[in-house]
Amino acid sequence: MSTVNLGKQHPATYKNLGALDAQADTSAREAGLDPLLAELVRVRVSQLNGCAFCLRMHTRDALAKGESTDRLAVLAAWWESQYFTAQERAALALAEQVTELTVPERRTWDDGSLTDEQVSAVSWLAIVMNAWNRVAISSHYRVAP
Repeated sequence: MSTVNLGKQHPATYKNLGALDAQADTSAREAGLDPLLAELVRVRVSQLNGCAFCLRMHTRDALAKGESTDRLAVLAAWWESQYFTAQERAALALAEQVTELTVPERRTWDDGSLTDEQVSAVSWLAIVMNAWNRVAISSHYRVAP
């Protein structure tokens, strides 16, 4: 099975994720976060997740907004440097905590049982569920009998 373009398979879902991203950006601005800090968080999360596409895009965005190459160069080890403010350090630590959830061992699933559309649908379900999981875990939602 070839790689599935999730946005092309389910464009409405992709568009909604874009709207969610835009709302998160608006919320960050409304919360008073510096746009450079938002880019640092995006870059750091992308580093943790190993997303080359997003690393390139958000590194470029950060540079365009005035971020320094020195700070971007040491972002992967931000806790060891003196480049970041207390607020930036707290935001980066929180972003890492939200991102680094323990995951089970990888398993082979591509046995031809799913069509491209089904692969896309399951992938989107997992992506959205990850978002909801992160909201619930980060928000410390109670889980009581």
